[in-house]
Amino acid sequence: MTVPALLEAQDLAARRGDSMLFAGLGFSVAAGKALVITGPNGTGKTTLLRILAGLEPPSGGRVHRARGLRAGYLPQGASLEGNGTLWQEIMAAFEPLRALEARLHELEARMADPARAEEALEAYAPLRERFEAQGGYSYQDRARHVLMGLGFPPGEHEIPVSHLSGGQKTRASLARLLLESPDLLLLDEPTNHLDMPTCEALEEALADYPGAVVLVSHDRRLVERVATDVLLLDGGRAE
Repeated sequence: MTVPALLEAQDLAARRGDSMLFAGLGFSVAAGKALVITGPNGTGKTTLLRILAGLEPPSGGRVHRARGLRAGYLPQGASLEGNGTLWQEIMAAFEPLRALEARLHELEARMADPARAEEALEAYAPLRERFEAQGGYSYQDRARHVLMGLGFPPGEHEIPVSHLSGGQKTRASLARLLLESPDLLLLDEPTNHLDMPTCEALEEALADYPGAVVLVSHDRRLVERVATDVLLLDGGRAE
């Protein structure tokens, strides 16, 4: 059975000043697939990713996105910002789930009141089922696993984000994006400044990612381990 595309590029073109970066690009990406965009510097890889993210318009062609598509974009040098600790800012990836969790706690308190118990119990059952289906009983463990893989042991989870180094903020931004689990991940050179163990953790996360992935990379190992398709930009053409 053919899996429908989450994103489809049709006859895309982009210019930089009077120069054409690329033209005539066409491809699609479905859930469970990973497209790696590679090629020499200056061929428009980052521009293409930004077009796919909807951050700038193409010079020609169009991008079709599936209805309701949730996309997450990580630019080069992305930096997680916030006034809280690393753990607090990472937990923001689960805001809808945590709101559902708070509602369940509220209903549990109401069930202790005989006058409101029946009504609360009736509302509780479907919400609890939804909460469980969305990983409500494992999301904190999942967050710890991703943070550990990206180089943040438990002892660092309560560090204020403002105290993290630039490289740590980039890794934290990547962790939060992975935990948000958008339908489509758009990553620009995600292995830059990562050590080997962290690269391996990222490769594992991307290889198992249930949605679609489009990433720019020169990392041959990442391409070999993650890519289901490769788009080589070179001299205005795609191969």
